Amino acid sequence: MDPERLLRREFAPVRQRYTARDRALYALGLGLGADPLDARQLAYVREEDGRVFPTMANVLGYPGFWAREEDTGIDWRRLLHVEQSMTLHAPLPPEGEVVGRTRVTGVVDKGVAKGALLHQERRITEAGSGRLLAEVGQVSLLRGDGGCGSTTDTVTPAHRMPGRPPDTVRDLPTLPQAALLYRLNGDTNPVHSDPATARAAGFERPILHGLCTFGVAVHALLAGPLGWDDTRPHRLRVRFTAPVLPGETLRTESWTDGNVVSFRTTAIERGTVVLDAGRVDLISPDPT
Repeated sequence: MDPERLLRREFAPVRQRYTARDRALYALGLGLGADPLDARQLAYVREEDGRVFPTMANVLGYPGFWAREEDTGIDWRRLLHVEQSMTLHAPLPPEGEVVGRTRVTGVVDKGVAKGALLHQERRITEAGSGRLLAEVGQVSLLRGDGGCGSTTDTVTPAHRMPGRPPDTVRDLPTLPQAALLYRLNGDTNPVHSDPATARAAGFERPILHGLCTFGVAVHALLAGPLGWDDTRPHRLRVRFTAPVLPGETLRTESWTDGNVVSFRTTAIERGTVVLDAGRVDLISPDPT
């Protein structure tokens, strides 16, 4: 793998039209609608309600699992998604057309035995107006590509978690087929669907997408400290610390300090922290 070549890699803009069906499919993949009597959940899965779950920006304008392409030189079977960030600049329209523009922003070599960190970002704009809707950042650990050399030594430190007991705790189940459902949003990495690929990557069976786990955690935050006000999240960031097996129950603990919500998520059945150093920066509520 040549880090400088990845830095120069050109990605064609991805133009994507999404509909009410797409936003409902995304929300269903996160488990929204599990309570068919909860109107707050149903607002994200019914055509007539028109609400878009805020983390849907993560799957819009996505260039696909490009690390699998031969010219990258990446040992893609050993790639792990380790961090995600997003900044929401405007509410996502109920349906419309967007353009995603992706670029690699840096590679940090951690050494032959530890792998390399690949940083990329995607800007999502409204197709007609060019209005910036969201910026999405992703960090991947390339476990098989250590020793490749770095293009930068800049690493953003993890968010410091509060030392007190959590202010809120919420448990949400995931479906055994959650990864198969979530992959229909465009992330077709076979580690989430093919048992042989998952075993080759060191997992006992296909794992859940990190971004699905992230979305489940944000669901817990909306249902808890945010009181279902999906207009308030502005910047979100989290680290993926362990894979989730579809069907596990996810417990999200949160701490609220002014306009900052910190969160951590644990797979209850294994007692394993799967998301850590989570932080959501909120827009101040409208005083009216």
